[in-house]
Amino acid sequence: MEHPHPETALCDVGRKLYTSALRAGLLSHEATGSAPCLIDTGLLRPDPGEPQWLVPAPPSEAVAGLIRPLERELSEYRRFAAALAGTVEQLTAFTPEETAPSLLTLWKGKDRIEAALLRALDEGAEEFLAIQPASGRTNRTEETIRAAAERVRELHERGITQRTLYNHTYRHHPATLAYLDRLKDTGLEVRTMEETPERLLIIDRAVAFVPVQPDREAALEIRHPGLVWFLVCVFERFWQIAVPWGHPVPYRDTPPGVTGVQQKIAQLLVEGQLDEAIARRLGMNVRTCRAHIAKLAAAFGSDSRTQLGYLLARSGMLEEV
Repeated sequence: MEHPHPETALCDVGRKLYTSALRAGLLSHEATGSAPCLIDTGLLRPDPGEPQWLVPAPPSEAVAGLIRPLERELSEYRRFAAALAGTVEQLTAFTPEETAPSLLTLWKGKDRIEAALLRALDEGAEEFLAIQPASGRTNRTEETIRAAAERVRELHERGITQRTLYNHTYRHHPATLAYLDRLKDTGLEVRTMEETPERLLIIDRAVAFVPVQPDREAALEIRHPGLVWFLVCVFERFWQIAVPWGHPVPYRDTPPGVTGVQQKIAQLLVEGQLDEAIARRLGMNVRTCRAHIAKLAAAFGSDSRTQLGYLLARSGMLEEV
């Protein structure tokens, strides 16, 4: 008769028969025909003196017999788990050079950000795209300028094309003018905008770096294809509307005594932007921004910031800005 259940389990009939055997001290072979598990598990065994009868194993021995298969099964699972753990450990035991890069990596500290960027640039082979907003500081050191120029030239020598977006304010930085003049033979393409988003660096359309806080002390290295694709689209859109470096900035007609930059500041003032935010968006320091606001106030005869905002809104100067 085929055994109908696992050897580690007793059917209801088997439990009743074993209980009867314990009480009576023996059981006939015929009685176990419907419960072969009793013999398979060793709960009943032939009587040495009278083989036609079966005698029950002591309960303590019976329990040990039932547990033994479970222990063997658990032992197999333990061996399997140990083997699996060893395999996983081998797969993950890479050196830093062998480790596959994460899709998103947060770097904290400018030194670590710079090191990660240099590693990515070393991997680059085709293209480097950059949005470099002015920080409001015009005092770039000679050492900083020289290091940046060497990087651009090294990428050029490797055949990597380079495009960079700056704020319009860079057109008035002597250090930037000198920097770009020394690189004019590298094929570096530069365009400028009145407002730029935050810093964005893209290498081979495969790796991107973006800051994650205003002081740029932390940055995210992005290798997720979908996110990098989106950031490339952002760059290309800004590139299309930016002004090439050698072309004049086409400001709209402005009222007498108001420059194109001041017209943009006026728009941001009416939107409720604070001086610090305006300066950051236009790539100038706060003192320069406030000087432009003072000139706007003088041009419109305003005695307060609230009145200036009201007069700017009524002037019609911002309708097409």
